[in-house]
Amino acid sequence: MTHYVDSEVGRLGTVLLHRPGPELARLTPRNNDSLLFDAIPWVGRAQEEHDAFAAALRERGVEVLYLATLLTETLAVADARAELTEEVLRSRRLGDTLRARVADHLSYLDPAALADVLTAGLAHEELRISSERPGGLVYTLMDRHDFVIDPLPNLLFTRDSSLWIGDRVGVTSLAMPARSRETTLTDAIYRHHPRFAGTEFVYRPNLEHLEGGDVLLLAPGVLAVGVGERTTPAGAERLGRQVFAAGLAHTILVVPIAQKRATMHLDTVCTMVDVDAVLMYPNIASTLSAYTVIAGADGEDPRVDGPAPFLRAAADAMDLDLLRVIDTGLDPVTAEREQWDDGNNTLALAPRLCVGYERNTETNAQLERAGIEVIPIAGSELGSGRGGPRCMSCPITREPLRAEGSPGPGDPS
Repeated sequence: MTHYVDSEVGRLGTVLLHRPGPELARLTPRNNDSLLFDAIPWVGRAQEEHDAFAAALRERGVEVLYLATLLTETLAVADARAELTEEVLRSRRLGDTLRARVADHLSYLDPAALADVLTAGLAHEELRISSERPGGLVYTLMDRHDFVIDPLPNLLFTRDSSLWIGDRVGVTSLAMPARSRETTLTDAIYRHHPRFAGTEFVYRPNLEHLEGGDVLLLAPGVLAVGVGERTTPAGAERLGRQVFAAGLAHTILVVPIAQKRATMHLDTVCTMVDVDAVLMYPNIASTLSAYTVIAGADGEDPRVDGPAPFLRAAADAMDLDLLRVIDTGLDPVTAEREQWDDGNNTLALAPRLCVGYERNTETNAQLERAGIEVIPIAGSELGSGRGGPRCMSCPITREPLRAEGSPGPGDPS
């Protein structure tokens, strides 16, 4: 199948989601900080909210793929199963005896059960241990509430672990240790699942830190990459070199953002809602800057210009007179509250049509006044990991936005 994305706002065709499951139930007051959640979510309600999100997408004609389903199907491929099992067993936490017991435990699981373990983890008390085959020193010294294999509650945010640029996929390099196994699973799906046979890669997990929430496809050939808590300058440079070499972009705007949780990714402060409009946190709209990176000629290093105001640099790169800005809130307190509640983190389904959390009433009203239709969804539990509709979705196909007669690399024929 042809998978293709060249913008943030082209009509959405196919999207990858992960329905929250037992991995969320693994969160406790003891581990939620290390697993990057601000609160302990009500799992049943989070699932209801996510189901309503998926239903809203389907009602607009979007094909919804689920990561867990793709992973189960991928694990039916022998090479993929061996690869993902070996990756788990390489953990230096295990020790030789416990490693052997975990290998034995995993060998009995069918693809669906193995997928559950790889996403929801394996607790100390769930491991098959007997007097004839004890767990050894490591297992003995573990707390009974510890995990032999850690859960992955952040799988919910599928945008971070992969992104599509043109007809190529980038499997990212996540910065936080608690999330590193997410890209191992995603990478295996794209390499082994029949649906993605022949897919070419533009980024891989072994490269410098880069997260999908920091990458905005502003326009065909124009990317913005946030550099802050998660994506490093080296990651932004590496992505630039990769997309330039593949002919997927001509300009990249590298945007420094504050290294704090409220602004962990570029898409927490800015998302696109039309071909010429961004929804943006007003506290930083006038201060955000960008460095413009242009592909070098004949193998030369890329050229770096700037810094310049982000809105001006973006408009110039997108060949616009002006990039329209929709503020998230009329007063500083409202703006700050709705920024924390992912008011800026919308998912565009088409130009002037987006999904946003219903609780961000002022932001949604601002969008409606600007001519942007908002599909409101509940997110009281989904947002406990600090992510909105864009964070929870990885677009795999969008209708191209390229001008008539100007096809780009990999455009569907």
